[in-house]
Amino acid sequence: MIPIITFLLVVLVSAIIVRIGAVALEMTGLSKDVAAFQAQSAFSGVGFTTSESEYVVSHPVRRKIIRILMLLGSAGITSAIATLVLSFTGITREQASYRIVVLIVGLFALYLFFRSKYIERLMRKAIRRILKRFAPSLRVLDYSQLLGITRGYSIAQIKVKKTSWLANRSLKELQLDKEGILVLGIYRKVEGREVYLGAPHGDTVILPGDVVVLYGPEEVLTSLSKRMRGVKGEREHEEAIKMAEVRRMQEEKEAGVGV
Repeated sequence: MIPIITFLLVVLVSAIIVRIGAVALEMTGLSKDVAAFQAQSAFSGVGFTTSESEYVVSHPVRRKIIRILMLLGSAGITSAIATLVLSFTGITREQASYRIVVLIVGLFALYLFFRSKYIERLMRKAIRRILKRFAPSLRVLDYSQLLGITRGYSIAQIKVKKTSWLANRSLKELQLDKEGILVLGIYRKVEGREVYLGAPHGDTVILPGDVVVLYGPEEVLTSLSKRMRGVKGEREHEEAIKMAEVRRMQEEKEAGVGV
């Protein structure tokens, strides 16, 4: 019976390790479902081929978590299999039947234990508290993923010149949002010192010399940085709005919105 109990303990510890790994990955910015799948995949050594895996291996903290899970998984699975084989070696048919029943009952009990929503909430709460205390670096988020920078979007800083299409106009007048661009902030020189205007409102006027922090499609940001005031600039603005509408419809189609 000792080998069976040992096997069940190995399974229990393995499940707890996977749960800890999943919560740790969540704390780096992954969703609950993705974190759980990636943790299970890394621990078992199979199925780690989804598109989300690139976000894991490119993130230093996540990569460390995955490496630990792989190491523990290779040792845990091997130990479990070896223990299970030994538990059925050199015994009679009656003993084997009894141990199979105990094994099935034990695995079913573990299944119910980890399927319990109450147990899950307690475990997640305890794991998060422990990880926050002993591994504060896990709270470093992957802003490249969160902002979609690897998917055609980017953040840019544009130094506004006197001849720029942006100069001496309010955000409400510019209507950059119609081009798919968000104004995150403005750096401005005031009496010899630099100040930062975070999340500026529509009445905020962009002045020559300002450094505007923008978020949006890379090609639109590049075009905007070169846009000059005048008829040509207004025409480029109108074309950018039309392109933004086409891009929005394409993104909604790919995401299944309205389908």
